[in-house]
Amino acid sequence: MNDTFVVIGGDAAGMSAASKAKRERPDLDVVVFERGSWVSYAACGMPYYVKGDVTSLDELVTITPERFREERDIDLRTSHEVVDIDPEDETVTVANEEGTFEQSYDYLLVGTGASAIEPPFEGIELDGVFTIHQMDEADAIEAYVSEQSPETAAIVGGGYVGVEMAEALSAHGITVHLFEMLEHVLQPFGETVATTVEDHLRERGVVLHLETSVSGFTGENAIESVEVDGETHPADIAVVGVGVTPNVDLAAKAGVELGPTGAIATDEYGRTNFENIYAAGDCAEARHVVTGEPDHVPLALTANRAGRAIGQTVTDSPTPVGDIAGTAIVKAFDLGAARTGLVDEKRAQEAGFDPVSVTISAPTRAHYYPGGAELTITLLADRNTGRLLGGSLVGQEGAKRIDSIAMALHAEMTVTELQNADLAYAPPFSPVWDPVLTAAKVLDGKLD
Repeated sequence: MNDTFVVIGGDAAGMSAASKAKRERPDLDVVVFERGSWVSYAACGMPYYVKGDVTSLDELVTITPERFREERDIDLRTSHEVVDIDPEDETVTVANEEGTFEQSYDYLLVGTGASAIEPPFEGIELDGVFTIHQMDEADAIEAYVSEQSPETAAIVGGGYVGVEMAEALSAHGITVHLFEMLEHVLQPFGETVATTVEDHLRERGVVLHLETSVSGFTGENAIESVEVDGETHPADIAVVGVGVTPNVDLAAKAGVELGPTGAIATDEYGRTNFENIYAAGDCAEARHVVTGEPDHVPLALTANRAGRAIGQTVTDSPTPVGDIAGTAIVKAFDLGAARTGLVDEKRAQEAGFDPVSVTISAPTRAHYYPGGAELTITLLADRNTGRLLGGSLVGQEGAKRIDSIAMALHAEMTVTELQNADLAYAPPFSPVWDPVLTAAKVLDGKLD
């Protein structure tokens, strides 16, 4: 009898694990249960579907369910929800439209993802109030915009989703009001990035309400206004994007341990406190490359990479899931903003470092070559060791340079070592001293 690898969740982590396991060990029975109808889709592309840059939701699907079944020989079952895990009997209970049944496993991956946080706002159930974390939600927003032609939008939350949806709705001629309870949008990116993005959002017509708490929405059947600090602002549509929470109830009920972040605790191989139960993706923790501590940063590459590694591990080839640096990048109209590692000095201090930082602006191309732009970079290092701790950047060109900083973090490089890195130069792409090198050079001088 063949071993069985059961996967709960059919998105990035789950399908990467299933595909890798089946590729490495064709005789392994791989069964994937997905409670929805969509699998292997690019959630990060949903704002661009709402905007109109992507014309069909199907374009966001990387591999269809039919291809998984027919080309990869994976037993993928959509509209099947795992409702219970029994680690002692090594079975899961699955519910579908016909009832429930049990499925045994030799290896189990929990890839249940995360859900959009829905604050207890009054009126959140009104028509025209949305979250956007699932494909059906993106489809509903696009349809509402097309059919109802809203003139004013309220976006609650100034993170990735809020900034991206501000651009998406503005593209339809909608006046966008963005409400953020903290001092800045994109708070994890640092103050320099945040204020630059805020200025640009205002230039593009987005009305910012910072340090402003939303209490609810009003309207008869559909939203008519948003309530803020005892006042109301007209709104014909609202998108609530205040973050996500890991879907851990199923695992926790089965005795799977959670970590300090509230996500599922795992070791370097993605294994939980049960030897043959793994977790990956937005429901699981990972080790932070700078602090060495568990962290929860739900991003696509983290999920794909961990799932692939676990798929290899269950075929008797143990493979670490890899550390994370929290590397992220976001588009805000004409700006790109990015971050990696520790950007906030307070967090660096809490992690035991003595942080020193610099912020510089430098051109992205040789001064005489057309098309360049100023890129503002902040780097953070430890005063005692010179080790690079993190960085952020913002500008109209060159935001992917964050990858150079992320690689330096994974290599545990010092600022001096980064300064001496042999990066490429040609006038259409960079000045002789790349902005990242310039920032490292200035910070190195500050550490002397």
